[in-house]
Amino acid sequence: MDTEEILEETLKNLLERLGVEYKKISVTEEEKNSYIINIESGNPSLLIGYHGENIHALQHILKVLIWQKTNSEQFNIIVDVDNYRQRQEENIIELTERKIETLRKTGKKQIMPPMSPYFRRKIHLHCMGAGYDDIETYSEGEDDHRHIVLKLK
Repeated sequence: MDTEEILEETLKNLLERLGVEYKKISVTEEEKNSYIINIESGNPSLLIGYHGENIHALQHILKVLIWQKTNSEQFNIIVDVDNYRQRQEENIIELTERKIETLRKTGKKQIMPPMSPYFRRKIHLHCMGAGYDDIETYSEGEDDHRHIVLKLK
């Protein structure tokens, strides 16, 4: 059984034990040892939770179960429900683009709202891409108040 099958079977068993209904589970390997799992559900708000708290908890439990089954910590798992995270990621990138536009017009550093390490990393990587040679990003703050600052180089 390959890792994708182990992930799918483990998640199916976990959701059934929790009594959570789902329509479909899709597992894709985004990069080597990095998997995105999307759960299609008739009741996505239950799986997503307040500000994605249930997704994060489900993702953590799944990681622990997979570590126990495979004896390997050399992988990453992102759990999504009805592409909720994907939409969030698109919104964060759109906000980043608006902030960069303001930064370029005013020259004043721009502060992004606090966000998870996952989304901060997505912004850092986005700003390292082509067309952003004039932009510098760094993180500030502690714990739940950690945010990204955008400034001109």
